[in-house]
Amino acid sequence: MADGPARAADRSLDPARLRACCAPEKLPFATTAELADVPGGLGQERAEEALRFGLAMKHPGYHVFVLGGPGTGRHATTLRLLREVAAARDTPPDLCYLHDFDKPQCPRLLALPAGRGGALRAEVQTFIRELRPAIEAALDSETHSKRVEALQEAHENREESALRELGQACAADGLVLLRTPQGFVFAPSRNGQTLSPEEFDALPEDDRKACEALVDTWSDRLGDLLMQLPDWRKTLHEAIAQAERDALAPTVTHLMRGLREHFADLPAVGEFLDAICADLLDSGTVWRGAGEEGEEEEEDGSRFQRYQVNLLVDHSGTEGAPVVMEDNPAVGNLIGRIEHVVQMGMAVTNFTLVRAGALHRASGGYLVLDVERLLVHPFAWEGLKRVLRSGEIRIEPPTEAQGWSATLTLDPAPVPCDVKVVLVGEREMFYLLNEHDPDFPELFKVAADFDDDLPRTAENELHFAGLLAKLARQSALQPFDRVAVARLIEHGSRLAEDGGRLSLHTRQLADVMREADLLARNAGQPVVGRTHIDRAVAARARRFGRYAEQVRESMLDGTTLIATAGEQAGQINGLVVVELGGERFGHPMRITATVRLGEGDVVDIERETELGGAIHSKGVLILSAFLASRYARHQPLSLSASLVFEQSYTPVEGDSASLAELCALLSALADVPIRQSLAITGSINQFGGVQAIGGVNEKIEGFFDLCAARGLTGEQGVVIPTACIRHLMLRDDVVEAVAAGRFAVHAVATVDEAMEVLTGMPAGVADAKGIMPRDTLNHRVAGALADMTAARHAWSEGHERPRRRVRRQEH
Repeated sequence: MADGPARAADRSLDPARLRACCAPEKLPFATTAELADVPGGLGQERAEEALRFGLAMKHPGYHVFVLGGPGTGRHATTLRLLREVAAARDTPPDLCYLHDFDKPQCPRLLALPAGRGGALRAEVQTFIRELRPAIEAALDSETHSKRVEALQEAHENREESALRELGQACAADGLVLLRTPQGFVFAPSRNGQTLSPEEFDALPEDDRKACEALVDTWSDRLGDLLMQLPDWRKTLHEAIAQAERDALAPTVTHLMRGLREHFADLPAVGEFLDAICADLLDSGTVWRGAGEEGEEEEEDGSRFQRYQVNLLVDHSGTEGAPVVMEDNPAVGNLIGRIEHVVQMGMAVTNFTLVRAGALHRASGGYLVLDVERLLVHPFAWEGLKRVLRSGEIRIEPPTEAQGWSATLTLDPAPVPCDVKVVLVGEREMFYLLNEHDPDFPELFKVAADFDDDLPRTAENELHFAGLLAKLARQSALQPFDRVAVARLIEHGSRLAEDGGRLSLHTRQLADVMREADLLARNAGQPVVGRTHIDRAVAARARRFGRYAEQVRESMLDGTTLIATAGEQAGQINGLVVVELGGERFGHPMRITATVRLGEGDVVDIERETELGGAIHSKGVLILSAFLASRYARHQPLSLSASLVFEQSYTPVEGDSASLAELCALLSALADVPIRQSLAITGSINQFGGVQAIGGVNEKIEGFFDLCAARGLTGEQGVVIPTACIRHLMLRDDVVEAVAAGRFAVHAVATVDEAMEVLTGMPAGVADAKGIMPRDTLNHRVAGALADMTAARHAWSEGHERPRRRVRRQEH
């Protein structure tokens, strides 16, 4: 094993491969102030093409779902394209609700050219303010008052004349018509004098009966006359009403003259004004002198509320088609709502309390919604689909839409809706909706998928610098020199976890830029440099580094057992990565393996204790399959092994530790120690190939920080998959330590290569007969398994005979 370090060094990576650096001298500018903004969304050509296609498609169902991770500029790019397309379209009409005089519970919809709705509302409000004094003046005029007095006097004279004639006619029969507090009565008379009760009783019986018969006859005639009086009074009221209409007509016509002239080109408005005029002439006196107690009510126009215009959507300030982004897509905010006010302890409503939703405001244009926010509101998703299917907006409270409430409310006329909806969400949400909601693929046929990164070429680096310049200007930051831009380009590759790509998560880049700008301003520097970027990145790591420091401190003080020196069989340092608050850090974790005679079982203790996730369990099953296929092709696998993450008390997921688990298992089988100064990460396949994993930079740096705290000896290092070399964007201090020979990063493509690095022993390759060469790791593993198989066979033979004798005795 003396040649182990030399063999390990053969697979160590050159420092130049640990970080894809950007040479500042290749950037043709001094600061970002010289750069123009990047036209369009950098690296999002496919998404923009899909968006433009979806916006141009006029057929129903071609609404757009924007897929992509947060911070990739989904919203900014989508809104930019929407505004660009919307500017070339016509502005949709204003929408108003009016009182329906025939069906008061069903407000009418009025669509007016953009800007005319506000003008109509303002002029109607002016008309209402002038209405009451004008009505009072018209009805209090001397001409009108004399006309009403004449009508009333004529009516009174007619009633008196009829009664007087009746009284004169009954006198011929010896009766007189008397007016009493209880009404009219007939009484007998003699010589024009009414008989007293005593005198009437003194009359002969035949005279009394004749008199009573006459009273009955004349009472019937009086009844006929009295029955005509209501008709005469009705005629009087109609005459007075007509007089009032005649008095109000010139006033109303005068007040409406300006309205009619301004909206003469809109017949629908003329019909509305005609309805107001007819209602006023029919009920003008209702508004007259309602009492000074109603002055406060008069101020808000509620006395003439039915004449108001409820301007639902005002496009007076809209240029082109509207682009609406609703941040809170609750049902009421999306499809509109009917508000109520409490009067006399009761909730009441009217057409002026109908409120528009985002769909009303976006009709004729575009509506942008975050799908996650939409789905958390009950009934909102179903309400949106109902509008998109029917092409009209019906304002229905959810309780009424579900038939839960019998409360009488308004039923506004539906609003035709021609809108293009753009949902913004993550890819998982798109696939879930597409799979589980049958309406979704019928309504959202266009997917605009935003890329998370783009290839890192010289041309794209320059475009990326333009993107950084644009972000700086949008946040009013100071210019960044080209050295700082080169550092940000490298940071973009770090965020992409790939030295050959650049992250398009502009949110994280903009955060670093803003923090670096603050450091430069505090230092009085007019230009942001690389030092400020480095300090901003380090400060951010420190702010989120409390948990990482606690984990490392527990390893340094011996609470968590992690060795960075010496050798141990069946024990290895695996690497894990943890994400908290959007920041990631890595640290080592001890993995141990034990073997014993058994029936081929590899026990994953994490899975048995329900701490292992499905992917981790899959990795253990794969390593078990590799072990059996390589070493037990012609014999049973006669071992029982146990694998465990030591001092792990939280769930473990992922297969990036499967290589470390297999190496620990092979070390335990061969009884060959593993160098504890090394840590390893990677997943394996059934053929022993090492596959790429995520978080390689954080994992290497986590083990490096522990080794640096204990003191770098030159023996420490990390083993990673060869496929992860292109992902390396390590910190400068790690690269410097590797260049100085104080730390190493080894890349392996197979488990055999990994074992050679970890143990210093050659793995060995089987010959044509499948025999492993002696003094190799694979030979020792095969020998250990063969010994276990023989021992198991001997044990089985030794325990079989007694069982057979027992059976014979039982028979």
